[in-house]
Amino acid sequence: MSKIKTLLLLILSVFFIRSGAFAQGNGKIVGKIIDQKTSETLIGATVGIEGTQRGAATNVDGSYVLADVKPGRYTLIIKYIGYQSKSISDVEVKAGAATSLDIALNTATSTALKEVVVKATYRQASVAALYAVQKNSASISDGISSELIKRSPDRSTSDVLKRVSGTTIQDNKFVVVRGLSDRYNTASLDGSPLPSTEPNRKAFSFDIVPANLIENIIISKTATPDIQGDFAGGNVQIITKDIPDQNFVSFGVGVGYNSQSTFKDFQSGFRATSDYFGFDDGTRKLVSNFPTTNQIVNKQLSTTQTIQSIRSLNNDFNIYKSTALPSQNYQFTVGNVQELGANKNRFGTTVALTYRNSQNIVPDLIQQFDNYNYHNAQYKFSTNVGALANFAYSFGKNKITLKNLYNRVFDDQFTYRTGSNSSNGSYDNRFYANDLLEKSLFKTTLEGEHALGPKSSKLKWNLGFSNIINDQPDQRKTNYRQSAAGEPFYAQVTNLSKENARVFSHLTENIYSGKVDFNVPVNLFKQSTLKLGVNSQYRDRKFDARFIGLVINTNNPDYDINTILQRPIQTIFGPNLVNTGLYSLDEISNPTDRYNAHSLTNAGYAMLDSKFSEKVRIVYGLRVEKFNLKLRTEEVAVQQPRAELDNTDFLPSVNFTYSLTQKANFRASYYRTVARPEFRELAPFAYYDYELLATLQGEPDLKRTLIDNADLRYEFYPSAGQILSFSVFYKKFQNAIEPKIEDQNSSTTISYFNSKSAYVYGFEMEARKTLDFINGGSFFKTTTAYANLSINKSKVTNPDDGVVRLEKDRPLVGQSPYVVNAGLQHTEFDNKLSVNVLFNRLGKRIFYAGGERFSSVYEQPRNVLDFQIGYKVLKSKGEIKLSATDVLNQKYNFIYELDGKPYIPSGSGYIFRSYFPGSSYALSFNYTF
Repeated sequence: MSKIKTLLLLILSVFFIRSGAFAQGNGKIVGKIIDQKTSETLIGATVGIEGTQRGAATNVDGSYVLADVKPGRYTLIIKYIGYQSKSISDVEVKAGAATSLDIALNTATSTALKEVVVKATYRQASVAALYAVQKNSASISDGISSELIKRSPDRSTSDVLKRVSGTTIQDNKFVVVRGLSDRYNTASLDGSPLPSTEPNRKAFSFDIVPANLIENIIISKTATPDIQGDFAGGNVQIITKDIPDQNFVSFGVGVGYNSQSTFKDFQSGFRATSDYFGFDDGTRKLVSNFPTTNQIVNKQLSTTQTIQSIRSLNNDFNIYKSTALPSQNYQFTVGNVQELGANKNRFGTTVALTYRNSQNIVPDLIQQFDNYNYHNAQYKFSTNVGALANFAYSFGKNKITLKNLYNRVFDDQFTYRTGSNSSNGSYDNRFYANDLLEKSLFKTTLEGEHALGPKSSKLKWNLGFSNIINDQPDQRKTNYRQSAAGEPFYAQVTNLSKENARVFSHLTENIYSGKVDFNVPVNLFKQSTLKLGVNSQYRDRKFDARFIGLVINTNNPDYDINTILQRPIQTIFGPNLVNTGLYSLDEISNPTDRYNAHSLTNAGYAMLDSKFSEKVRIVYGLRVEKFNLKLRTEEVAVQQPRAELDNTDFLPSVNFTYSLTQKANFRASYYRTVARPEFRELAPFAYYDYELLATLQGEPDLKRTLIDNADLRYEFYPSAGQILSFSVFYKKFQNAIEPKIEDQNSSTTISYFNSKSAYVYGFEMEARKTLDFINGGSFFKTTTAYANLSINKSKVTNPDDGVVRLEKDRPLVGQSPYVVNAGLQHTEFDNKLSVNVLFNRLGKRIFYAGGERFSSVYEQPRNVLDFQIGYKVLKSKGEIKLSATDVLNQKYNFIYELDGKPYIPSGSGYIFRSYFPGSSYALSFNYTF
């Protein structure tokens, strides 16, 4: 252990010494060279300092570095065969800093011997490069670069995504694009697909990647053949940094306050010290020699063995009371870059550690519908730890990167519920639930990029591995019923049920992926690039769950059972009762509680990116995906595999761009995509969700969804970083996958089905503009207003399966009829002070589709207002940030509705869930050496 500590201290010392030495010496100039018309990176372009012999050539991703440059102002000369040379003046280099300058070059307009040199200032060149990237996207997409992220106070990827047009973040982590819920969106990190981090939904928590480690984010709203075809809303592509511009060490600390949680009384179950570090200490899990399901179900245990087995469980049912502490977060990042050898090959490292802990309270979550009239108090203890380690080596026209990400989430929730349930004749209930969920993600990606031949052909390959673990080591549910006012409460431990059970589940999934892309310029039309590629992904999942509980022996004449059943939760399973053998160990076993699943996706594509003239560009091609899935359970009476899919999909796409002016584009596109069911949506495993008061169960007969998409868009760029755009889109779904409520019986089951047909069409508007048109003063010049509006209409036809549903057709689940995002961003004092105000509102949308007795559950609109203030201190090396989230604290309200009005299915209410989240405020400090 001491050797490890010594090694870590040595590594950190080297980083600090190197960063300190750099800070006291010269500076450097870094950036990329791109094509003005296509934004393609130019490999082998030369960048020199006028009047010196200093120079550098761009590598395989178009990057260049002029290192060890003395402080001062310089003029750069940029040259590339077949392109106009460019002279850029007023490039300022500061001691210990990296000056970033991306440059766009125009193709030469003639073959005359006299060279034409285009002149520009540093600011003009920077603006031109950013403008070119904006305007030259091959598809309809939106994005945000690391430079814009630097100027924002965002801390995580989810914060950054809030600023992208047409994108909304749910629960501070899940993405919604064009009003379509997360199941119709996909994401990739560093070129390989991101797995779902949630056990019961297709979703990725975007809050696990720190914002300062992002190189750029692009959300493609239309498809091109080179991106995976499994999406309909958007494809989120996140690229993290590999070779930093300069050596650095940074750290950040932050504390947060929630208006209804912090410093309030906090209740929880058993708490171990390791919980604060994101790991269970093992005392909640079943011991390795715990009896098997067969031993328990077939009554093969002796009394002594039963007592020993019960005692091996964590039977600490005490309710611990404390004061909810402020949330806290810490971040430590180290970046290092070295130039090696005479050719100055570059080796870069970026390593980051993150930690967050919070204690949140929902004091009164109301559920009033059907037979239920419940009030819930929820207390959640959350710890999130993460690590990132990226390594890259750039040599000549080659670059190799190894990127690694690890994240672990520890969510421990205690729920106390009171209220009546007329279905079991209870006047009042006292329900206790302890629910711990541990989630971890490890992802590693090895990638290579190589320039080949004189035509700047490029070969890119990628190998990825991901491991996801979801553990539920001991979910406990215990209920006490009161039959009438003034009567005692009795523990419902006389049998194993929804009111007396302990769940132990484990999910592990491994994902292997690989792809190869090759693009080469071809002599076709005015200018064309051919891109070919293949990729493969294999997923392997294993899941098992056990439903175990302690059942009291009501026939034991030696004890007054009624008196024992009145014992409080702290002592109802006490050792004095367990040791007497009064409890037996029981288990509910179902062959669907365990399943193994795997899927294999193989794909190939061919794509042409052609400029037919100076104004016309078409990107077109075909992607073919072969998908195979098999899911097996332990059921004997049914055919295995229990679920199976075998599809070959041809996914054509064409993206047309007409350059109306130098600042305006008209775009049109058509493309076909798919949406495939997740393993959990297919698995027949039934799980009672005490929060939803319903059983969740998959549907093995689900089919994949085919989606035909069409888009039109006009976009105008007044200047770099500013935009005004108008879009219309149409999507037709075949076999759309939708969650539904099966309510023919007294108990409710939420499952999935394929709709007969569905469609979505909509209108989008985006505007981002500085306010200098109002007044030429400095305040308006440094203030940017942005807004995006999406108006959508969708319709789904429910299946004709003999069930007479209340609704024959309805909107898509999760589809908002409108989405509004707006904000103001202002900077002062030479960007030292930054102020951001954000507003968001989503239209009423379906949470769960209705059935025979119950109408659909709609999530009601709510206004969300956030603001952030940042101020740079200590020579701009440090920054203090104050942020406020959900300032208005409007209610989350999920209600049953039919024909636009509240619907009472039975009983006396229509409130599915209703609660206030509280407003959150955070203060943080970040410093970079």
